[in-house]
Amino acid sequence: NGAGKTTTLMMLAGVLRPTSGEVRLFGKRLSDDPFALKRRVGVVIEAQSYYDEMTAWEYLTFFARLYRAQDASKRGQTLLERLGLWEWRDTIIGGFSTGMQRKLALVRALLHAPELLILDEPVARLDPFSVKQVRELLLDEHAAGRTILISSHILSEIERTADRVGIIARGRLLFEDTMSSLRLKVGAGQIEIELVEPTIELEAELLALPFVTHVRVTQGRLAITTSGDQDRRGEISRFLSARGATIIEMRAIAPSLEEAFITITETDVDAWSGAARG
Repeated sequence: NGAGKTTTLMMLAGVLRPTSGEVRLFGKRLSDDPFALKRRVGVVIEAQSYYDEMTAWEYLTFFARLYRAQDASKRGQTLLERLGLWEWRDTIIGGFSTGMQRKLALVRALLHAPELLILDEPVARLDPFSVKQVRELLLDEHAAGRTILISSHILSEIERTADRVGIIARGRLLFEDTMSSLRLKVGAGQIEIELVEPTIELEAELLALPFVTHVRVTQGRLAITTSGDQDRRGEISRFLSARGATIIEMRAIAPSLEEAFITITETDVDAWSGAARG
């Protein structure tokens, strides 16, 4: 919260002017020809305003004319059907629920088939079924060649949809790369092992290994946390076998985006700023 995510998106959308530096979209400075560049972008902000006295179809028709959208009626119908709003097209927007309005805003942003879609908390206040509808639509739009930039606190949803992730804290981009690269950068991984007879002695011996930071024994299973970016399963397997332990199952558990976010934002921000540039 307060890291500067929405402010950054507002600058990309041309709503706010940067106090320094410049915004470039598609290799061109936004300030040089803002109207031409904005036609290539679709935006949904979290605090979205609507024309409450219009029907949904009037609202979309209005924006289709502004953006000079091609085949707007056909595309508008398709998008409304995808998000379960087609039967409500002649309903006044002021009578829509918050979730319905959020989905209508997404249809409006996609109506002119933008090359870049910028979304601020796109699934906030949506029910689980609507979240699924939006997720599937975004994945299809991405597969069709659209670039999508999403800002969100719902990290589990980002983890399911994004190719690349960026983490901003205190107004600075601390990391930007793929999820697999993020897991390697964070380093801490967890290995879960089921043994025939785990013992307290094994727990103490594992903790003595230089790359093991934590061991927990519960109901015949060992949960081992390791540091660094290497897969330590082979070493741990040999270590346990040498002590006569019988392994039933061993699997690596990668850190989630939420765990990675907490690790990064609770450590040295200056150090992670270098990772974003590297």
